[in-house]
Amino acid sequence: MDHTDHMKQSVDLAVAVIRGTPVESYDDPSPCADFTVRQVVNHIAFGFVLAQRSATREPWDETWKLEDGAPFLIGVPETEWSDRCAEEGDVTARAWADPGVWDGESHMGGSPMPAAAIGQMMTAEFAVHAWDVAAATGRDLDVPDALGQAVLDGVLAIAPMGRDGGWFGAEVPVADEAPAFVRALGAAGRDPAKPVG
Repeated sequence: MDHTDHMKQSVDLAVAVIRGTPVESYDDPSPCADFTVRQVVNHIAFGFVLAQRSATREPWDETWKLEDGAPFLIGVPETEWSDRCAEEGDVTARAWADPGVWDGESHMGGSPMPAAAIGQMMTAEFAVHAWDVAAATGRDLDVPDALGQAVLDGVLAIAPMGRDGGWFGAEVPVADEAPAFVRALGAAGRDPAKPVG
């Protein structure tokens, strides 16, 4: 299994969690600081757009703003969000399926970065936020060991920058022998043992 498989698995996890989330839960709090379930779902959706543009090297649309939410969800009834996210998630996974996409330079929201670093970061992003939504709605997330390790590697690569930028909370200590994904959650400022709310 390689990074293309990990990206697809991570996208599929996020899509499955979104599909299983009733819109009645969208106002609920989540483990992602100050984000409701609705905001996390929208954030994942915007991540799909960012990741697609990074894979294809298409230029960033300057009219898109994070605070406006995912462009493909604007004006769309929330009851249709899961279907739209499934469509965009599939496009994202296919965009990263060619191993050559991971080579060379690309961009993330207009900022140049190595493509492999973006792919690693977004693989972690989709899985961690999938856990945010699952935990917020009282569900467990089954993450294969190999994907968990890839997510941990992705989180650790950006954790200092994430904490400085306010994307991650303070690291939550977890047992050294805990599964890699649980350690990734702790490194991303999530407490896997703490109920939401």
